[in-house]
This record gives sequence, structure tokens and C-alpha cells, in this order.
Amino acid sequence: MFSTSASSRDLSSIFSPPGTGHSRAELGDVSDTIPRATLSARAASGIQSYWLGDAPAPIRMSGARLARLAAKRTLDIIGALLVLLFLMPLLIVVAIAIKVSDPGPALFKQARLGKDGRPFTIYKFRSMYMNKCSVDGVAQTTSEDPRVMPLGAFIRRTSIDELPQLLNVLVGDMSLVGPRPHVEGQLAAGQRYNEVLPYYDYRLIMRPGLTGWAQANGFRGPTDNMSRARLRIEHDVAYIQNFSFMLDLKIMLRTLRREFIGGTGF
Repeated sequence: MFSTSASSRDLSSIFSPPGTGHSRAELGDVSDTIPRATLSARAASGIQSYWLGDAPAPIRMSGARLARLAAKRTLDIIGALLVLLFLMPLLIVVAIAIKVSDPGPALFKQARLGKDGRPFTIYKFRSMYMNKCSVDGVAQTTSEDPRVMPLGAFIRRTSIDELPQLLNVLVGDMSLVGPRPHVEGQLAAGQRYNEVLPYYDYRLIMRPGLTGWAQANGFRGPTDNMSRARLRIEHDVAYIQNFSFMLDLKIMLRTLRREFIGGTGF
């Protein structure tokens, strides 16, 4: 169903033109040209997603969805700029601390897949020893990972290492909320994600996020368990079909509580 080109991907099959039939607000942005009886529903932490067999239902690119996307981008720019200005002293202190802890750059750069499968460079505070960094990102970080510096363990646990991605949000590579960006060839239980889940590329129809519905509900970290890896993508599908300002706000507040205050990362 989906193309797997490394530069950009043809996602046209995911969209369908606005229908002229009935209104079904309970189905979110699922195409209204699809007979309701052919759809099945799956729950993702309280949000329904809709499926045609084993594939997520196509999205209708309605005027309302386009308006919400425009408002979302405006919120991204304003929010990222305000947070960067507010946290600038912290960001400077963390950058200096990393430089003192281990020779090398304070920022770690890596290629990730963005909207429509286009690659972009993601920014993070470097948490690993310089001579042990994995640039391709296929070797995922694990608990008690020996590659991680003591300072790196702290900034990963509190998700401070993710804050430079606010720069990615500002330039339009990312959004504050959306499916998390993966590396090309991301693994799920030792297999390529897009080989075990044919609908994997569905998550590429929106900008990737600093956080997402999956992460806000505890589906973050290594994808070495196939059941959790599948549920992570199903949470992404549910978000794509139902995103709204209030849902984004809920995700950001829940992420703040779980990650920056609770410290669940590693």
C-alpha cells in the first residue's frame, strides 16, 4: 500500500477527497466516502482509530482539517519560540556541562524521517560518550547502557536531551505534538518496522512531534517488544485521525508530568 523510497514517499493512497454524503463527526478525519459498516475500531488509550481490514482508514483532507493544521503550525512557532527563550539559561548550562564532561560537541545530530518520508537532521543534547555514539540510530539505547555518560543518564531520564528539537519545530521539520520521528530502517523486535507493519508509513502524513499520544501513554524507549511496538504505531494512527488543539494540550501536559517531572526516560 505504501512506497518505501528513502527521499520521500507517495502517501496519496492515505488521503481521499472530501465526500458529499453524510456527516460522521465521531469518526474524526476518516474519509466520509467509506461505508461505516466496512470500518472496524481500535482503542488507543481512550481514543478510537478506524481501520479497513488491517490498514488504517484513509483521511479526508477537509477544509476543517486544513484549518486545524494551519492553527497547529502557528501554535508550534509561537510555543517553540517562547519555550526556547524561557529555557535559554538551562540550555546554555546543559551545553557547557556536556562539553566539560566529555570532549566533543554538545549537540548530537542524526538523520530522521519527517513528513512524507523526507529526511531531516534532528538535534538532541549529546548524552553518550563521543567515541560510543551511534549515528545511524539503529542500535537503540537500553537501560544501564554503558555508552551513556552519567550526565547523559540524567538528561535522558528527564528528557532534557530532547529540548534542542524545539529548533526543529521552529524551522518546520517537526511539530510540538505528533508521531515521534524514527530513523530510516527503525527496528521493531529486531525486524524493520515497515516490514512487519505494512501500514507503518501512515504515520508520515503529519509532521513528527517532540512528543506524541504514544509517548504520553508510556509507549516510549526501545522497540524490542513487538506487541508494544505495534501499540505505539496504533497510538500514532489514533492521533492522526483525531488531532485537535485540546488533544495536543492534553498530550503536552501529560508529557510534562511523565517525562520532565516524573523522569521515565533512559
